[in-house]
Amino acid sequence: MLTIENLTHVYGNGTRALDDVSLAIPKGMFGLLGPNGAGKSTLMRSIATLQTPTSGSIRFGDIDVIKDPEKLRRVLGYLPQDFGVYPRVSAYDMLDHMAVLKGISNGKDRKATVEALLHQVNLWPVRGKALAGFSGGMRQRFGIAQALIGNPQLIIVDEPTAGLDPEERNRFLNLLAEVGENVVVILSTHIVEDVTDLCPRMAVLAGGKIQLEGSPVELTHALEGRVWRKTIDKADLAAQQASRNVISTRLFAGRTVIHVLSDTNPGDGFERAPGGLEDVYLATVNASRRAA
Repeated sequence: MLTIENLTHVYGNGTRALDDVSLAIPKGMFGLLGPNGAGKSTLMRSIATLQTPTSGSIRFGDIDVIKDPEKLRRVLGYLPQDFGVYPRVSAYDMLDHMAVLKGISNGKDRKATVEALLHQVNLWPVRGKALAGFSGGMRQRFGIAQALIGNPQLIIVDEPTAGLDPEERNRFLNLLAEVGENVVVILSTHIVEDVTDLCPRMAVLAGGKIQLEGSPVELTHALEGRVWRKTIDKADLAAQQASRNVISTRLFAGRTVIHVLSDTNPGDGFERAPGGLEDVYLATVNASRRAA
């Protein structure tokens, strides 16, 4: 269990990236949804011991993460949003080098670890290829391979599917789901579908605060019957936004489809929308922006 209590982080320029964040994250996949600038990466970096928060506590089992970061690093796997590699080095050699850095000094053990990971992430056929020639999806699979060195008990992945094509995204998410059966995996993303597909528990972070927490099924059910949609002319959008709680808009066939949140039928041609986790997320983020 990862326990975060009253975590706050204020940068030197006065930006409050995290504001009294508390979470209890059990074993399995946990989704952290939030828009860009919500504080997700700051929270992930704090948990990964890459920066010390201004105040609050982080515990993983019996490990005090802030007081004893080295102890957490022994059981941590981390795939940041952007990670660097030596582009001319092969996948095998780079993974072997990272295994040395992770403390696997025995050559036989390291060989077994590297080969097993390359098979697990389906990169064995290209193990001798330079990383510069990898596609975005192959690069992300290499990233999760390095995060799995040493059988970590806590794995953090930050925006892992951004920029991947649908096939690579599905392959990567299937890999994460397999990994997440026996350890704590935090999936930090702004892509709602990733959380819908993978995570039995989730939270929404916006404006540096936890705005919502629960299971995707429960949170979606709580919005049932309260989401309404209508197709309008683009010129009418401002009037709708001024008079109703518009949670999303999208263009369709040259017109604009809007979703509004209302406990009763707004009338005026609105029809009930099925609702989903995207509506939950957008309604939560919009409410936090209005409250700011």
